[in-house]
Amino acid sequence: MGKPIVAVVGRPNVGKSTFFNKIAGRRIAIVEDEPGVTRDRIYTEVEWLNHKFTLIDTGGIEPESEEIIPAQMRRQAELAIETANVIVFLVDGREGLISSDREIADMLRKSKKPVLLVLNKVDTKEQSPHYFDFYELGIGDPIEISSALGLGIGDLLDEVVKNFPNEEAEDYDEDVIKVAVIGKPNVGKSSIINKVLGEDRVIVSDIAGTTRDAIDTPFTDGEDQYVFIDTAGIRRKSKIKEHVERYSVIRSLSAVERADVCLLIIDAEEGVTEQDKKIAGFSHENGKGLIIVINKWDLIEKETNTMNQFIKSVRTELAYCEYAPIVFVSALTGQRLNKILDKIKFVANQHAMRVPTGALNEVIGEAMLLNQPPSDKGKRLKIFYATQAAVKPPTFVLFINDKELMHFSYQRYIENRIRENFGFEGTPIRFINREKTGGEK
Repeated sequence: MGKPIVAVVGRPNVGKSTFFNKIAGRRIAIVEDEPGVTRDRIYTEVEWLNHKFTLIDTGGIEPESEEIIPAQMRRQAELAIETANVIVFLVDGREGLISSDREIADMLRKSKKPVLLVLNKVDTKEQSPHYFDFYELGIGDPIEISSALGLGIGDLLDEVVKNFPNEEAEDYDEDVIKVAVIGKPNVGKSSIINKVLGEDRVIVSDIAGTTRDAIDTPFTDGEDQYVFIDTAGIRRKSKIKEHVERYSVIRSLSAVERADVCLLIIDAEEGVTEQDKKIAGFSHENGKGLIIVINKWDLIEKETNTMNQFIKSVRTELAYCEYAPIVFVSALTGQRLNKILDKIKFVANQHAMRVPTGALNEVIGEAMLLNQPPSDKGKRLKIFYATQAAVKPPTFVLFINDKELMHFSYQRYIENRIRENFGFEGTPIRFINREKTGGEK
């Protein structure tokens, strides 16, 4: 499954954003003393004691308010609660227990999720005078911290990771090819899945954002097993009007983490947008296989070089994903959709491919003869030996004399030579440069 999700909830102005920023290690959320400033849930990736998880900061819950923004914030927090594995319920240790805390506690108890009650703003080693009042909430022993000073944060995170699911195993067998269908809203993700499957298993609507959650659709094609993970469209933050879509973004990112191959669906009429670049970047950074699917190609007026020009434009805009094959389709007419499954299977195999060590070193040795490694102040880069350390994505360890001499451009050259000889189409390649100890430098 994807990484565990931890939601930080509580009424406004109890210090959620300060807490979030302290754990994230950088100032992400807006921090002000005015209640309700943090209206957007923000999430970040966190690691503690070798446990990686996603931390969500929510807007404050105001249970009794029916004003539009507080009501949206409440719904946003409810959605965070629904998707979280662990909930951190932050209260104000200086102000003490108030009625809003009681109502939020009622919401949290109904969630049936692990809840940690955290008294924030306890800035001294003395226990909060309100400490025992919070037992009334029936959530367990309060944990005292000071987000501003960093007191008690480590002990709290220890408790957080103790409540993660014991098994983080995949739902599916290793030979099942997991495909995340990603892209902005309303580019035809669900329609493409339906056409490929040959039946309407996923709801399709012209209303952007219909697919709220990631929906898994397992199926077989001959002897091959697949699961399509259909994600909610990922919108640019400034365009997200509905708070429910922010929750969908988290599910979408989790879907990418679970996948072997990502299908990035791009609207042919719009071309590659800034948001498409960010979505492709997320797949690339997570080391996933990637296929770029240009949908609605039937709506484009064609001339002699229309497709070639479009490919050139995509390659320019998504330069870091040069390895990704591009497929032009129409979900409406079914044009070229029959090629998608074959392409997915091919990219999945490339993503999991391992090359023999002897052949790998032969290619790298030849590459160094054709293009001498860079040097600096009379010292030249030497690659003594290479081996493939992992797959999904293919990862190579280069044993070299000096990491400082390995320029990005030369590593890119080595990558290109590996691709020319072995393929690896559709998958990013990772390199680990390791200085060889005890030998010549």
